[in-house]
Amino acid sequence: MFLQASLNGARAPGEHERLPLTPAELARDAREVAEAGAVGVHVHPRDRDGRESLEPAACDAAVAALREAAPGLEISVSTGLWITEGDVERRLACVRGWTELPDCASLNVAEEGWEELGALLAERGVWIEIGLWHADHPARLAAAGLARRCRRALVEPQETAPAIAVATAGAIDGGLERERIELPQLHHGTDFTTWAVLDAAVRRAREARVGLEDTLSLPDARRAASNAELVAAAAARYLTPSG
Repeated sequence: MFLQASLNGARAPGEHERLPLTPAELARDAREVAEAGAVGVHVHPRDRDGRESLEPAACDAAVAALREAAPGLEISVSTGLWITEGDVERRLACVRGWTELPDCASLNVAEEGWEELGALLAERGVWIEIGLWHADHPARLAAAGLARRCRRALVEPQETAPAIAVATAGAIDGGLERERIELPQLHHGTDFTTWAVLDAAVRRAREARVGLEDTLSLPDARRAASNAELVAAAAARYLTPSG
């Protein structure tokens, strides 16, 4: 079982009382989710004002704190283009400046400049978690020739209806198979689709993730107290698959 904890994402400060923003808070949550069953964490480093940042100072501090707090966890960071306000060159410059390298970085096929950033991550020895949002994205990945530098495919349906999101995840799986891209596939939904996508991932024997980035609610719709509570709920579903 590979279960990743998505600790904060793009959520705004104050959106949840336990949303981790600082390196110390990320470290605290990393220890807690490891105890709850996570084997990896995905984070969006923040600057001193709590804003998402790819700047070396923010990313280095977050990765160093996570590495010290939970040395056994795989560490993944976001490279979302929105973090640099759509500035492709600035994003590349930030990643070039990282000194505390994460194990992986997520990279979205839907974003401008993804192939250039993928080449840079490969050059720096950082594995890619390739974000696939639509059924045609596996073909784009195959054409770019970057699959060999990927640790896994992130199957990330963007639809807001659970049944449609699950269907899209299946279509992305099918695209990977058609392109003969043999990567571990990590499925995750967002907000209302989170638990439906995770349950389908369990049935398909896929990797999965959950955390405050993806949802603030437990499967029974109660507000989650923490990342660790979400991870514990997901781990229980892996042990006793639903449906």
